[in-house]
Amino acid sequence: MRADMPVPLVPTLRFPEFRNGPRWDLLTLSSASDVNPSNDGLPEFFIYIDLESVKSSMLIGRKEISRDAAPSRAQRLLSRKDIIYQTVRPYQRNNLLFDIDDGYEYVASTGYAQLRAHECPEFLYQLLHTDSFVNSVLARCTGSNYPSINPSALASIRVALPRKPEQHKIADCLGSLDDLIAAEGRKLEALWQHKLGLMQQLFPQAGETIPRLRFPEFAHGPVWDHATVADLVETVTPPRKLTTSTYLPDGRFPIIDQSQNYICGWTNDNEAVITRPLPVIVFGDHTCVLKFVNRTFAQGADGVKILTARRHVSTLFLYHQLKYRPVVMEGYKRHFSALKDRVVFFPDTKSGEQQKIADCLGSLEDVLAAQARKIDTLRQQKQGLLQQLFPSLVTK
Repeated sequence: MRADMPVPLVPTLRFPEFRNGPRWDLLTLSSASDVNPSNDGLPEFFIYIDLESVKSSMLIGRKEISRDAAPSRAQRLLSRKDIIYQTVRPYQRNNLLFDIDDGYEYVASTGYAQLRAHECPEFLYQLLHTDSFVNSVLARCTGSNYPSINPSALASIRVALPRKPEQHKIADCLGSLDDLIAAEGRKLEALWQHKLGLMQQLFPQAGETIPRLRFPEFAHGPVWDHATVADLVETVTPPRKLTTSTYLPDGRFPIIDQSQNYICGWTNDNEAVITRPLPVIVFGDHTCVLKFVNRTFAQGADGVKILTARRHVSTLFLYHQLKYRPVVMEGYKRHFSALKDRVVFFPDTKSGEQQKIADCLGSLEDVLAAQARKIDTLRQQKQGLLQQLFPSLVTK
């Protein structure tokens, strides 16, 4: 297997017991693993893994189908410890170390490359996520909107491997971090489910005029009023040509668009479209993403509506109720009209019940945001460690 001539490769960070050990060997990926190994045919029924089934190293979707109904891309029959590597938009790093033993057969799409490591699969899996390897893949990709790499080009990429004991040590270290990140991810999911269940109780269900759960001081309060969103909001038209230093000391504004990431960048452009500093709801008319913003910001795209509530409801209360029943996407239609027609129930603003609900759900959102930041920090720490534990190879 190690027929390639060794080169002087060592990582920046090495465990003490290997610091005086042999240098790493340089091989092609096809020398370190079997790329797209052949199989004897697909089983009659199996779980199909397509490009939407894997996210952040986790299998998030299961589709059990029959061989006769399977798409032509269902070809990669998986064995335990196989790696499936996303060859379309590989910068997303949505790859999977397959380690499932539940009695089902699994078949992956040809949108993945199937890698069967010759030595330590866990080590090879971590290696595939280093910046060095990903950059090598991207350098060989074709296509602009959906960059992809073909199997032969992927197989030719050079990788550096140490001896097996060091491979296992590195894999165990990074794997423990992955386990921690996964555990924190499960906590985040549990918090989301808790919030969803609470929202189901705090807002009236279909056909009902009061919620099933009310805070004690409002338990005997009146039936909630109702109106369409169109009657409850007004559109904010941001002024232009404002001096940004008026709002932020460093003269920068977050740019808000309709992406899931909330902030897509920063601007210090004095010609930027700047909202006035009041609570608003940003509605993405194509992606149906709702955001609550209570700071000055720049509007990042024309495809968003900036809304603030009228006197009948608080903006934050309305935001939470709209989040509870999001607008359903239908093709590429614009969805603001559907949002405006939605009927919303609300208690009297003077009673304080709106604020109580908003504060309760807002505090939960703060906990969710803190948990998400914790996971993001762990991922960044892992990525930094990853770059130090593997030698950096020059992309060719």
